[in-house]
Amino acid sequence: MRTLLITGPGGSGRTTIAAATALGAAGAGVKTLLLGADRADTLGAALGVRTGARPVRVTPRLTVWRPDATAGFQDDLAGFQDRASTVLDLLGASRLDPEEVTPLPGAEELTLLRALRDAALAESHDLLVVDLPPTPQALALLALPEELRRYLRRLLPPERQAARALRPVLGRLAGVPLPAEWLYETSARWDGELAAVEAVLADRRTAVRLVAEPGPAGDDAVRDARLGLALRGLPVESLVANRVLPQDAADGGLLARLVTQQRKFLGEWGDAHTVAHLGRDPRGEDDLTALAVPGVGPAAPAVEWPVADRLADDGVLVWHVPLPGALRDDLDLIRRGDELVVTAGPFRRIVPLPSALRRCTVDGAALRDGELRVRFAPDPALWPRTR
Repeated sequence: MRTLLITGPGGSGRTTIAAATALGAAGAGVKTLLLGADRADTLGAALGVRTGARPVRVTPRLTVWRPDATAGFQDDLAGFQDRASTVLDLLGASRLDPEEVTPLPGAEELTLLRALRDAALAESHDLLVVDLPPTPQALALLALPEELRRYLRRLLPPERQAARALRPVLGRLAGVPLPAEWLYETSARWDGELAAVEAVLADRRTAVRLVAEPGPAGDDAVRDARLGLALRGLPVESLVANRVLPQDAADGGLLARLVTQQRKFLGEWGDAHTVAHLGRDPRGEDDLTALAVPGVGPAAPAVEWPVADRLADDGVLVWHVPLPGALRDDLDLIRRGDELVVTAGPFRRIVPLPSALRRCTVDGAALRDGELRVRFAPDPALWPRTR
């Protein structure tokens, strides 16, 4: 199943474009699932139907699903209270009833990730279109599975989990209590769920469609989004310039200046697909079809981070990391063991080093043409000797 993630700055019309994209794909004969997680029914408002926790079939080939974050949060809390009942009783804590629980901030995003995993595993559709939150929140959401798995591995390393059968003996020898069995089981379950989400995001058929209005704010948002997505290894399938006014929208005045500004940025966004302003908020299938959003084409090229072998010429290996729009002054690199901490502007990612680079030391780095090139020199103590 192909997955298309749609995001853009707040107020850019990304939900409308997501609905129009899914509707267009379904109209072309592709069995499509449109997924959203807004607490308000913005998808339903665009499509002219009510959506909710149960999937709703809008057309013969289009289904819309907006999972319930409240129910998911209540189930998780109830499960946690059951597994930690002994600890809670020792502390004298009183349990929370489902009726008094409201979702905490971030519950919608976690619910969306789970729904993304469930939809991909079900494989009951050919295309999954996901209406992500605005770009800053979307980038944080897309980083969450990898970062949480890293935290779990640090807190409960696999070697400690492997020894859990010896927990009573080890506890007596060490003289300190060891984590309870339910903690290992919970960690393994979370790791499996997060790994499934990571697999969807890393799939070569997964890409991102950016939505923005042509203008200074939209241009800044697009540049940041391209950088953040490249750092996460996610390709941009297309850029949709939304709410574009016609050239003859006005002969003078403020509207004419807005048209001129839009044309300026459209010229700079040479590869953007333009979607005309309807003169009203789109509502229903007729309006969404009139938007004429681009169809879902072939899978976008994957974002590769290749390692170039220049040992014979320069005595180094070079790791090429694409970072479009990155500025030299906003870049930072830190080597930590077998990981490289890459900071680019407001974004950061901790990346495991490829096996060959783990036996090297960092020899320098340079940013050229939107690509970070990190040089690694073989460590004589670790690198195999040549005869």
